[in-house]
Amino acid sequence: MKVSIMDVAKKSGLSVVTVSRVLNQSASVRPKNREKVLQAMRELNYHPNASARSLASGRTGIIGLTLTTLHDSVLDAIVKEVNECLMDQGYFLALSISQGDEEAFRRSMFQEDRVDGVILLSPMNADLYVMELKKRKIPFVILDSQERYPAASMVFVNNFKGGYDATRHLIGLGHREIAFIGGPKSFLSSRERERGFLAALAEAGLTPFGVERREFDIPSGYSAASEWIAAGRLPTALFAADDFIALGAMDACKNAGIRVPDEISIVGFDDQVYASEFRPRLTTVRQPFENIGKHGVDLLLKRIREPGSRQVTLEFDPELIERESTAAPRSPGA
Repeated sequence: MKVSIMDVAKKSGLSVVTVSRVLNQSASVRPKNREKVLQAMRELNYHPNASARSLASGRTGIIGLTLTTLHDSVLDAIVKEVNECLMDQGYFLALSISQGDEEAFRRSMFQEDRVDGVILLSPMNADLYVMELKKRKIPFVILDSQERYPAASMVFVNNFKGGYDATRHLIGLGHREIAFIGGPKSFLSSRERERGFLAALAEAGLTPFGVERREFDIPSGYSAASEWIAAGRLPTALFAADDFIALGAMDACKNAGIRVPDEISIVGFDDQVYASEFRPRLTTVRQPFENIGKHGVDLLLKRIREPGSRQVTLEFDPELIERESTAAPRSPGA
């Protein structure tokens, strides 16, 4: 037999009016009562008619999320967390892969009021998205932006601290010749990780062995490390601005017969799924994807329910994960 809104009300111990308000995303429902209704819906496997709810509330029950790639396990983890949080709140997630194409972005989410809100995940050319969203008065939140927008709700990772902690780890092991390979300078994340790297070195009275700015990919790490090897001048430690760069550097060292971590220690950033699968397993800085996804959803739903609420910026610390690719430098002749 089909489950009705009255069954949900009876199961939750609340009125039909309260259940209806929860379904229509009303801000007037107490959080405890909202959770009771959502729990009853889950237990009864109740799915409100999307078309009817949309007509009654003026909302679609759909949240759009745009990102630039699916080939990234950290972004994948954030998307999964976002999806689970939205499902708990009775929303569906619609994905859009965009490379900064303005017209494609408009077609994917904005025609005919298709979504109630938008999550921009690590966007490039965020200006065009922000401008379009504001013009159409669509609530949105930005996760892992490459720029800061005071007039938007945002969730950031403290990339400076991540870079600082990674470098302090290497210094603490006894390394003094430490290099850095970053991504493009246009990425705020790369600039902040480099800034943390330089701050940790300066605090210890050290200067960088070298600073390279390449792409966030395996070939960049491979080529940079290969150039050091060919020149016969290799640092004892490397901090790479992402795991792909780090894995590329490890591959170059392996092909040249240079052992990690015996002859060079390497630290990455992100904790991609590959970081713990290659050997030696990669020491890295883990992105707090659970917090990014959960709090991003919370901020967006608050904007939807309370359009006049203030914009909020949240910043979360990453975590250094020590594995097998770092060790104390080998003493001469050892």
